[in-house]
Amino acid sequence: MTLTEAIIMRIGEICREKNISVCDASLGGGMSPSAVYDILKGRTKCSKVITIKRFCEGAGITLSEFFDRPYFNEPEP
Repeated sequence: MTLTEAIIMRIGEICREKNISVCDASLGGGMSPSAVYDILKGRTKCSKVITIKRFCEGAGITLSEFFDRPYFNEPEP
């Protein structure tokens, strides 16, 4: 799994766990939802940490919680 695929998977997991939309988490973090949608649609291949951090703020989690999944430590193909 690539890092981009792992980030996309994690965003989906968080939205389901928190029962929130990508839009709600993005707006809650003070940014336009389009930044996260660009990641989800594959338009952004190299996500900025600030985008993920703001998404996390809107979702009510920390960056540590976001990246606390074993698949982030797997080598990329």
